[in-house]
Amino acid sequence: MGVSVARIRVLVVDDHRIFAESLAAALAAEPDVDVAAAGSGPAALRCLERGAAEGRRFDVLLVDAELGAGPPGAAVARAVPDDAEGAVDGISLVAGVRRVQPAVRTVVLAERDDPHRAALALQSGASGWVAKDCSLQRLLAVVRGVLRDETHLPPALLTGVLRELTAARKHRTDSERLVESLTPREREVLRCMVAGLGRKAVAERLFLSPHTVRTHMQNVLGKLGVHSTLAAVALARRAGVGPAEPLPAAAAVLAGDVVERGGQPA
Repeated sequence: MGVSVARIRVLVVDDHRIFAESLAAALAAEPDVDVAAAGSGPAALRCLERGAAEGRRFDVLLVDAELGAGPPGAAVARAVPDDAEGAVDGISLVAGVRRVQPAVRTVVLAERDDPHRAALALQSGASGWVAKDCSLQRLLAVVRGVLRDETHLPPALLTGVLRELTAARKHRTDSERLVESLTPREREVLRCMVAGLGRKAVAERLFLSPHTVRTHMQNVLGKLGVHSTLAAVALARRAGVGPAEPLPAAAAVLAGDVVERGGQPA
C-alpha cells in the first residue's frame, strides 16, 4: 500500500497570464502540490470561496505585488464582488484574504525590492515577500515555510522593512497620544468623522446643535494638529480609531427629534 502524501493547495494570483500559467505548471509538477491560477483579485476570492464550500480550502496564495495596478491598501469591501472584475491590488487582496479566510497564508511575488510595499504587505497579513525571478526551489521553500508560521523576506530587504515598520509604529504611537488628548465627546465626534458623517448628521446622532458640533470639530482639528477633516481621519486611522457604529433605524429617527441648543436639550 502506498503512503498518502499531504497535499498543499496553492493559488497563483497574477494578471500576467503567461507568468501565472508557467508558474502554476512548474508547481503542479511537485508531487505534494495542487495548484490553480486566477487572473484578478475578485477571481481569486471566488476561488477561495468555492474551495471552502467544497471542503478543499487553499493553503497558500501567491499574489502579484502589482496585481490590478490599483492604489495600495484600498479596502476589499466584500469577500466576493457581485459581478464586475474590478481592480483589486495585491496588498488589498492580502488584507481581504486575512479577513475572510485567516488560515490561508499569503506570499507576495514582486518584480523589485520595495521596503515600503513589503512592510505594507506584512502589516496587511502577508507571510512573505519573494522576488518573481527566484528559483522554484526557493519559492517552494517559502511556501512550505509559511505553512510552519515562518515569515520570509529577502535578506536585502530586512533593514528597510524593519525601518518602515518602526516608523509606522512611531506614527501610530504619536497618533494615539494625540487622540488621547481629546475629551470623550471629541472622540465621539472624531469617530463620526471617520464614519464620513457631515456636521448635520453628527449633530443628529449626538443630539447636539450644528454650531456645537462645529466647535467640537474645530477643537478636534486643533488638538490633532491638522487642518482638514481628511487629515484628521487619516491620523485617527493610524491610531486605530474606528468609525462610529451605524444607528438602528428607530434610533436614527429619534436622533432628529432632540437637539441640544446652547448646551441644553431643546
